[in-house]
Amino acid sequence: MGAVSFMKFINLTSELVVGFFMLFIIVKVVGRKIITQVTPFTFITAVVIGEILGNALYDPAIKIIDIIFSMCLWGLLLLIVEYIGQKSLWFRGIVEGKPAALIKNGVIDRKELKKNRMNLNQLQSLLRQSETFSIREVAYCYLEPNGSISILKKANYQKTTQEDFKIPGKPVHVPVTLIRDGKVLWDEVKDLGFDESWLKKQLSSQHVSDYKDVLIAEWLVGDGIFVQTYTQA
Repeated sequence: MGAVSFMKFINLTSELVVGFFMLFIIVKVVGRKIITQVTPFTFITAVVIGEILGNALYDPAIKIIDIIFSMCLWGLLLLIVEYIGQKSLWFRGIVEGKPAALIKNGVIDRKELKKNRMNLNQLQSLLRQSETFSIREVAYCYLEPNGSISILKKANYQKTTQEDFKIPGKPVHVPVTLIRDGKVLWDEVKDLGFDESWLKKQLSSQHVSDYKDVLIAEWLVGDGIFVQTYTQA
């Protein structure tokens, strides 16, 4: 029993060492973008290689030669795809994908949101993760092939330091979403200390008469209400 256990650990150690160096070689040969998962294909590659190595470690029927062959074959396929992608723009577009413009000229593109199976909640969450707490700040927003977003803010919202203009510090307020997808978030309205008549007056100032016409509406202290209707999207 002891000899069997010893041999088991020897095999496991051998597979781990081989797998470690094979991963290192693949990353070195293919490039660092497999680590950052720049494209959907590199993400799939990272998952598959992890599965190959993980399954090999726990399946005694899989030998070291099987690990080497599988990882070399997948690495070769990845190199071929990368090479063809460098030579062909058409193939590159299929494999790597293209950025999707979710916001253009400060207006949310609903068609692009639907095409990428996203909703307003998810868009706002991604914006907040990029230190952008209001859609009104955004001139352009692109959803990159790896799932991250790139933002170009409007000129008056781009970063400047208070020291540059010798401006005293001001209190910071978080924008509050009042209407999303044509539905009023009454809890948010009440938390602000406002009521329905106030909201109607605010919408009227933006030439909006019906809540259902509003894709999104935000309120920011000191900057007022921001409204985008479905007709603008």
